[in-house]
Amino acid sequence: MKKILSTLMIVACLFLAVPAQAQLQFGLKGGLNISKLTFSKDIVKSDNRTGFFIGPMAEFTIPVVGLGVDVAALYNQSGAKAISGGEEVDQTLKTIEVPVNLKWTLGLGSTLGAYVAAGPQFGFNVGSGHFTENFDMKSCNTSFNVGVGLKLLGHLQAGVNYNFGLSKMAKAVDDAMTIEMKRNTWQISVAYMF
Repeated sequence: MKKILSTLMIVACLFLAVPAQAQLQFGLKGGLNISKLTFSKDIVKSDNRTGFFIGPMAEFTIPVVGLGVDVAALYNQSGAKAISGGEEVDQTLKTIEVPVNLKWTLGLGSTLGAYVAAGPQFGFNVGSGHFTENFDMKSCNTSFNVGVGLKLLGHLQAGVNYNFGLSKMAKAVDDAMTIEMKRNTWQISVAYMF
């Protein structure tokens, strides 16, 4: 019985010690995105378009395990071009994106580390130009991130991730059909952690 109690006490002390070693960092993240709109019907064609994103981020990491969470609030501008019936619509979609990623880091010393991240992203529409004339833009949408990257010198992070839409961003109802729109995005990011 004493051995079981001693073992439980040691395990409890270890669990209490891990949060004390956890690190919380704040930083600024920005980068380039390449977006492609996808439509539920083939009568609308779209091209890849570039844009940018920037905003604050926070990262919580448990160093011994290398597991953590990063959260950001990013102002995102992505280009959008669609051709329907010979008419070209070329606009900028403006959103606030909130990615919440589970991040696992493999450290190669204090100066270099590699990470893998995945998690949901919540987008909030803050401006969509002329798309509102043709599409009923949703106020929010959900997507999913997967990505990899490097941590350098304890302050810099560089990464690449793919973000694929889970929910529709907009819907257009014509006399004959309903067209739904989603966005998939490649992102190249750089972050500086304070």
